[in-house]
Amino acid sequence: MAHLNPNISDLQPVIRQLDDAAINRIAAGEVVERPASAVKELVENAVDAGAKRITVEYADGGKTLIRVTDDGCGIAPDDLPLALSRHATSKIDGSDLLNIHTFGFRGEALPSLGAVGRLTITSRAAGHEGAAIVVNGGEFGAVKPAALNSGTVVTLRDLFFATPARLKFLRTDRAEAQAIGDVVKRLAMADPFVSFTLRDVSGDGDGRDVFRVSAEQGELFDALHGRLRAVLGREFADNSLAIDAEREGLHLTGFAALPTYSRGSSVAQYLFVNGRPVRDKLLVGALRGAYFDFLSRDRHPAAALFLDCDPTLVDVNVHPAKSEVRFRDPGLARGLIVSGLRHALANAGHRASTTVANATLGAMTPEPSGARVYQMDRPSMGARTAAYEAQAPGFAETAGVWGRVETPTEEVMHRDDEDFPLGTARGQVHENYIIAQTATGMVIVDQHAAHERLVYEKLKRQMGENGVAAQALLIPEIVELSAGDCGRLLEMVDEMSRFGLGIEAFGGSAIAVRETPAILGEVNARALLLDILDELADQNDSNLLQAKIEAILSRIACHGSIRSGRRMRGEEMNALLREMEATPHSGQCNHGRPTYVELKLADIERLFGRT
Repeated sequence: MAHLNPNISDLQPVIRQLDDAAINRIAAGEVVERPASAVKELVENAVDAGAKRITVEYADGGKTLIRVTDDGCGIAPDDLPLALSRHATSKIDGSDLLNIHTFGFRGEALPSLGAVGRLTITSRAAGHEGAAIVVNGGEFGAVKPAALNSGTVVTLRDLFFATPARLKFLRTDRAEAQAIGDVVKRLAMADPFVSFTLRDVSGDGDGRDVFRVSAEQGELFDALHGRLRAVLGREFADNSLAIDAEREGLHLTGFAALPTYSRGSSVAQYLFVNGRPVRDKLLVGALRGAYFDFLSRDRHPAAALFLDCDPTLVDVNVHPAKSEVRFRDPGLARGLIVSGLRHALANAGHRASTTVANATLGAMTPEPSGARVYQMDRPSMGARTAAYEAQAPGFAETAGVWGRVETPTEEVMHRDDEDFPLGTARGQVHENYIIAQTATGMVIVDQHAAHERLVYEKLKRQMGENGVAAQALLIPEIVELSAGDCGRLLEMVDEMSRFGLGIEAFGGSAIAVRETPAILGEVNARALLLDILDELADQNDSNLLQAKIEAILSRIACHGSIRSGRRMRGEEMNALLREMEATPHSGQCNHGRPTYVELKLADIERLFGRT
């Protein structure tokens, strides 16, 4: 039985023109989703106005009060009513919607906020007196004189009072406040030369500062690094790599963290296009693709990346919230991010994040002692050599229990002068961990994990030089697909052939698979092609075939590397350390775990109360 639509009657429907209040409330549903959306629009307006100091205040998670104060150029009294009209803006003239250099340009934010809340704008432009205008639920008040030195103060009270149904979809005050903080932090990262203050003024009193950063000084890269240190923390700043790459009009800058400084989710990924914070599937996929060979699936990289280009190469007018963008050449943008990050990671060599050592030190809790400990002078090289010789027999007696420590030779002892980054091997404990002494401390190396990475990198290098061997199928496998999927795969024929997968058109929407990568053995060609298509639909690119091949290389490297429990001679241990120093990505194993831990001498002495 067919059900009639209750919105359809027997009467002829009448087309009506909605009034401005209804139009603004409908539009507000797209522009203002929650208090954080309102903060984003108002702060972006302040930045576009040339402000150097921006203060954001909120109460009850932004539900009852949002106030944004800036020292920008201000608005003239006669322009205040026009600023609250839909599609009225000072940022574009409407002749070219592709050449946009500002955050805002649609002229929708202020009218939308005035339609769903109680909005007051107080502003003073140069050469004018201060003035204010009030809008309550879309009803305009008159422009009145107001006291203000300069800039603009936008106060939004009782958000969604005019559309109470929207209030039911808001989260708790704490969750909304966290969303506001995330928006302000993202905008603060985008412009390090502007100072930002975020205050919670809920309840009585003057409130409290939630977030505050001062304007940075110096060159852009130094200022950006300082701002990221202030926003994301010292650990990110100390364990991130500078990114600076350019290709065909696109310029990528920013900082990306070492693989050993990874997160359990993607919360530490910040992406910007022409200074605009975005959440774009293409860029997120490119970031994940750059790290896919260094992190396990349950770990996520941390990065703050800024992609700058001519505004005509990217369309920011995709969504009213302007959080999505569309590139004229998406493949170029993705390739730049992947190659730029991989180049930086390769240049990092064997470096691992300092958080590994911090976690190790945190796990060591020395017994508290009330006795005073006196600092002893550090022994000379000769004294240490004599101590090694005297202690060697004692270590040999307990080798079966604790491992094995070889007596360093005279030649090895004096190699400290060469100041190797990973030091000189002093011994091996539990037949798995190499203890090395550096100029500033000590290093503990997981011999199996380190050698596994070295073998894996060697196998990848050989594969890159010689290619992937292809196994020709005696009878080609025919896979029927949709016309769109067939065309998408045929565009990647050359790329897939590099990894030993040979496909060609077979008429209509069918694909003939004639070769498969020999290293994969027996392959279900149809399932493989469908998996590749799923990844293409999700990320506009596919690393699936390369990932499968490199997973097998990783397995081969695991079985072909030095096993845990094998005793190594001093020469072997030092050779492993030197090869780690010369091999990119050797700071983490194939699964993203660290291959070594470095402890500074000052930290070790602090553990024993010698400082």
